[in-house]
Amino acid sequence: MTYLDHAATTPMRPEAVEAFTAALADAGNASSLHAGGRRARRTVEEARESLAEVLGARPSDVIFTGGGTESDNLAVKGLYWSRRAADPRRRRLLVSAVEHPAVLDTASWLARHQGAVLELLPVDGTGLVAPEVLRAAVGDDPSSVAMISVMWANSEVGTIQPVAELARVAHGCGIPFHTDAVQAFGQVETSFAASGADALTISAHKIGGPVGVGALLVRRGLELEPIAHGGGQERDIRSGTLNTPGVAAFAAAARAARAELPAEQARLAALRDDLVRRVLTEVPGATLNGAPSGPGRLPGNAHLTFPGCEGDSLLMLLDAHGVECSTGSACSAGIARPSHVLLAMGADEAHARGSLRFSLGHGSAARDVDALVAVIGPVVERAARAGELAGLSSRG
Repeated sequence: MTYLDHAATTPMRPEAVEAFTAALADAGNASSLHAGGRRARRTVEEARESLAEVLGARPSDVIFTGGGTESDNLAVKGLYWSRRAADPRRRRLLVSAVEHPAVLDTASWLARHQGAVLELLPVDGTGLVAPEVLRAAVGDDPSSVAMISVMWANSEVGTIQPVAELARVAHGCGIPFHTDAVQAFGQVETSFAASGADALTISAHKIGGPVGVGALLVRRGLELEPIAHGGGQERDIRSGTLNTPGVAAFAAAARAARAELPAEQARLAALRDDLVRRVLTEVPGATLNGAPSGPGRLPGNAHLTFPGCEGDSLLMLLDAHGVECSTGSACSAGIARPSHVLLAMGADEAHARGSLRFSLGHGSAARDVDALVAVIGPVVERAARAGELAGLSSRG
């Protein structure tokens, strides 16, 4: 198989597997006081320190969770509840229109059930939120805004947001700023301190760690209401027994990703550019979505639209040829609707439905691009014919 879906999940790195299996062999709950518990606690705290160093944060900033979705829920709900409890006027949630469903659906739930007022920040044709757009959205009443959330890099089209500038706008208005950095972490420089964010989401399985562990970085002094109550672990923000093997593997993957980052950025960008160039040669009508190649785009992301085709049909035809990719966020896969990201960028429904995301990661090689290019032309032709026949059938 040719795997071009690293944005959905990426294979575990050898360093992470080694750390994971070593921790599995040593029983102990990190909250227990006996020797086994203390060993587990040491493993957890060493992992916390390691992640903090990689992310330009303090160890106390790192709150371990069960993954990116939990971290996003904790950031959005926790900030909304704590900020509104302190001042009932704080009901507005300013969230970019191209967020991952983990943020959008959480904010929508708060609007339906908790009295929040959700306001979507518009983006330009590349998926970018401009600082002046955020400033205008805050308006003349910043005291009514509970929090702002804009993802560091888009999970579908790969556009990188000006996070530090957006955070400065938020702070100038006295509003906490959260960013979902799940896609950015491991592909671009990701410093919690330099970003200016008050809360930042990351996930292990996007960087070669295991599924089921993530973290929310939370600035000291920021009040978050927990979404789960219990033993008071993780600064009483996220109760529950810690996943010691997962945490150890997460830290190992992060260290490995950080060590190879500069070289890997250049390698993936070159592979990505070769993929885009050759696919556009094979399918002249195809178009690249998102920011142009360069510093404004994730190096491993290529998101393309194939006019006259349905993305789901293309995906299954490519899968039959041994090429694995996606139509967008894996967390919303199987839902028959056009990409909300492309619609927010101004695309029409037909354009949004005919898109595929090819994402590269550690382990990707030139042979993967070769395999895609070898089959993409015939696959698009077949999908386009199927679309024409479906159109004729629907017209009777």
